[in-house]
Amino acid sequence: MAKIIVLGGCGTVGSTAVKTLISHDEFSEVVIGDFNIEKANELVARLRSKKVSAVKVDAENEKSIKDAVKDADVVLNCVGPFYKTVKNVVRAVIDARINYVDICDDVDVTMDIFKMDGAAKKAGITAVIGMGSSPGATNLIAKFVTDHLLDEVDSIGIFHAHGGEPVEGKGVIGHRFHSMSIDIPMFLDGKLKTVKYFGEDGIALRQTFNFPILGEIPVYPYPHPEQVTLPKYIKCNEVTNKGSVIPNEYYDLTRDMCRLGLSSTEPLDVEGRTIIPYDFAVAYILRERERILKETNFGIQRGCCSTVVRGEKDGKYREYRVHMASKSQALGEGTGIPAAIGAILMQQGKITEKGVFPPEGCINPQAFLDLVPQVIKFDKAKEGGESFGGLIAEMVDESGNVKKIDI
Repeated sequence: MAKIIVLGGCGTVGSTAVKTLISHDEFSEVVIGDFNIEKANELVARLRSKKVSAVKVDAENEKSIKDAVKDADVVLNCVGPFYKTVKNVVRAVIDARINYVDICDDVDVTMDIFKMDGAAKKAGITAVIGMGSSPGATNLIAKFVTDHLLDEVDSIGIFHAHGGEPVEGKGVIGHRFHSMSIDIPMFLDGKLKTVKYFGEDGIALRQTFNFPILGEIPVYPYPHPEQVTLPKYIKCNEVTNKGSVIPNEYYDLTRDMCRLGLSSTEPLDVEGRTIIPYDFAVAYILRERERILKETNFGIQRGCCSTVVRGEKDGKYREYRVHMASKSQALGEGTGIPAAIGAILMQQGKITEKGVFPPEGCINPQAFLDLVPQVIKFDKAKEGGESFGGLIAEMVDESGNVKKIDI
């Protein structure tokens, strides 16, 4: 009998992780840990599973975290924004000596968590940091390709875009503001460098990427951890990460408000009233999101995360493109399902290293890929003979010929 608690289990990502864990036999008890206990209890009622229960937890309070996670075998953390909460949670699970998985994609706080490696080793636990879509599945796909399909690796490019989720939380907007405001790491020419999102170096890295299902989408530098962690495990010259949110009009609104300084949390006096620009910006963006989705006839949620690895095999150029795409799923499923798989692998004893690790540092990519079809439901609909989504892998040879492959 094994117990897992999913912190932030009511959110877009956390609720997907909960549903995935319920459908698998590894855990006999799945606890939804959330600050909004009313919403958590409503989710328990909707799920109608004897496995599920709820507990109130404040991710900014270590005592609340410790009380909530006691007796758990694994803690899965989906509480964002991570730069505000994740260090509290990691300290609590280390003290409680409980194995841990999260979906943290804030690179600056990820580096701080890696400094807790010694404490985690001493406690005899494993903490897997960034086990979502990007980072997470991208790390493991890149490691699989480099281990099994290439002799030498030149570059790893990670691209992601999604949109149209039924609900978008304030924490998601906060994360985007944060991602546009901090120094962005990029591994370029064999060295780790930083670029600024609104600086000339960041603007120079902008491009478009042709995603399955989504088509050509403008993508922008993202401060995710892959650029820092992958070069430690894979010898290469370049690792970049670029992404966006669709529709483009919605992403443009968020970017422009950040550029104008409306992401600031400094109080502003407006005719005798104190206003926090950040609070206004988040509320305005969320309101305008509904209008934009309607005016663009966006339709159902969809998303894609692509990992492109270039190098050589037997002295010849090879490029592998692995896409995780869906026309009916987006951020929640794309991130929540890999997170749940990470927790399942943890409980199965397939993650044995002790300490704090990125996914590629402690998870066998093959074990992850083997578990994917057991827990994920890819789109079954067809359009023009092609599936709406799934795991799509392609190989490009030295002549530019593209061939679909099975990994």
